[in-house]
Amino acid sequence: MSSALTDLLAHPIVQAPMAGGVSGPELAAAVSEAGGLGFLAAGYKTADGVYQEIKRLRSLTDRPFGVNVFMPQPEYAESGAVEVYAHQLAGEAAWYETELGDPDSGRDDGYDAKLAVLLDDPVPVVSFHFGVPSREALERLRRAGTFTLVTATTAEEAVAVERAGADAVIAQGVEAGGHQGTHRDVPENDGTGLGLLSLITQIREAVHIPVVAAGGIMRGAQIAAVLAAGASAAQLGTAFLATPESGAPAVHKEALTNPLFVRTELTRAFTGRPARGLVNRFLREHGPYAPPAYPEINHLTSPLRKAAAKAGDAQGMALWAAQGHRLARDLPAGQLVEVLAAELAEARAAFADGGAR
Repeated sequence: MSSALTDLLAHPIVQAPMAGGVSGPELAAAVSEAGGLGFLAAGYKTADGVYQEIKRLRSLTDRPFGVNVFMPQPEYAESGAVEVYAHQLAGEAAWYETELGDPDSGRDDGYDAKLAVLLDDPVPVVSFHFGVPSREALERLRRAGTFTLVTATTAEEAVAVERAGADAVIAQGVEAGGHQGTHRDVPENDGTGLGLLSLITQIREAVHIPVVAAGGIMRGAQIAAVLAAGASAAQLGTAFLATPESGAPAVHKEALTNPLFVRTELTRAFTGRPARGLVNRFLREHGPYAPPAYPEINHLTSPLRKAAAKAGDAQGMALWAAQGHRLARDLPAGQLVEVLAAELAEARAAFADGGAR
């Protein structure tokens, strides 16, 4: 493991930044205090909102933490497809007694302003999703003392991450819950994502920077497996989604282990970009027709998702979850880190004994 990354972690456990209010200061602080690396999700927040959350997090812990930033997205040329999808969702709006959102509400998620906040008041770690920052941006963060990571879903993307000058790459397997962090959204590639162990191996052979493994990891033995495969640390999202400190709605947390939701699927239904969630009514009815338009579709469906959450209706929500969601444990985040670390130690001991345990 990179010494710079090692110094940040007592345990090789990173809490994934889950946007939409899930990964707030309380969750990040609990994970960092327990020896993992807690993360704030800057996605879908204003720059000032991110600044206030960083300030709040620093009041809760003096341990290292990270902030995740979404990269700006290219223009989507087929506005007519978005209009057709909006027409299809008219019934949903009527059912939830709300209006559809404005698909033209912005494309860059306040990227420049958030980067300015992170350069003006540096944090220990910054990660990026949906693309690669410029070499200049990564170098400025490095000079500020910030360790940088960028998500990759293929070896080719990992090479681009290394060439841009990032300190490490997050290898995101197709098992991961929430959005796939592909650098370019190519609809023809839907359903072709690599499993995490294969991806780690390919990336390890393609780049020389450290690899953080992400995708469906729920147990310490799985952390041991990705470390054995060459990763320096493991990033877990769904495992922390069920914790009391998570900002996810109660209905979302309960759905993770509810036998009504038997599987996950990658879908564009809620945001226009492939994201893995529990299969519910909304996903089944609208997933096949959603155009590859992010963030337009995300803006469009936002009021629907909020209304469904307010009503406690899991069938209309984006229930992001990894393939291992049934393994979720209702534990405080700090305790979960401790349990995962103990499971990791046990698995490593078993490996050392030739698997005799």
